[in-house]
Amino acid sequence: MRSSTGRQEKANNADRSRKSLSTTARPTLRVQKRWQPRARRVDTAIAPRAAAPLSHTELETALRQEALQAAQRGDHQEAIALFTIILEQNPSSARDYNNRGLVYFQSGDMERAIADYNQALALDSTLDSVYNNRANYYAAQGKFLEAILDYDAALDLNPTNVRAWLNQGITLRELEMHDRALECFDFALRLGRLEAHIYAERGRTHHLWGDWNAALADYQRASERLLLPNTATPGGAARLRLQIEVWRDELLAPLESEP
Repeated sequence: MRSSTGRQEKANNADRSRKSLSTTARPTLRVQKRWQPRARRVDTAIAPRAAAPLSHTELETALRQEALQAAQRGDHQEAIALFTIILEQNPSSARDYNNRGLVYFQSGDMERAIADYNQALALDSTLDSVYNNRANYYAAQGKFLEAILDYDAALDLNPTNVRAWLNQGITLRELEMHDRALECFDFALRLGRLEAHIYAERGRTHHLWGDWNAALADYQRASERLLLPNTATPGGAARLRLQIEVWRDELLAPLESEP
């Protein structure tokens, strides 16, 4: 009897052990399938960020800079198109009407040039650069009185506008008012800019007025200034250098032909 009871107790104990093991939580193992991509960790400190869109002012500035560069390399149509885009977005920009008018003038479209200059002054009558540009238009049309009046207006607004002094001197010389032309060039030289061009134009004025020694001296000064680094002259140093050589040869030709 004892042996039979003992075997029954062992069987009962084994059955309880199996039930206990079956109810115990077992750890689960996640199997990574071969075709399943692993999640990549992105370091937010070095992750690229989308560039912020340009503001209206920044976009306008970028377009204006591109337009000015196009005008400098002689691509007038591109410059005009870019200035037109700016003006469509900002039709009250007197500055850009002046810029576009100057490009029209450089491309030979005089009617559109004067229209833009007038519109610029209608929007802002205090811009001395517009008066200077419109005066250049009048001078090119042979309207010297209108040109002188606009140069005066530019200089009233900004007495340090060296281009207005230079251009007014050239116009006065065309009117054979050589003494007043020389006064303009003398004042322009005091401003310390565009010296090569001013000396060349003053030399030409001395030449036409009959003071050949003064003319040769100014031509020499102009040539020396062109040898200096970073010499900024309207139209470029090469063209001005060629002009000086032509004027000097014209002055010296009668002397060289004498026996």
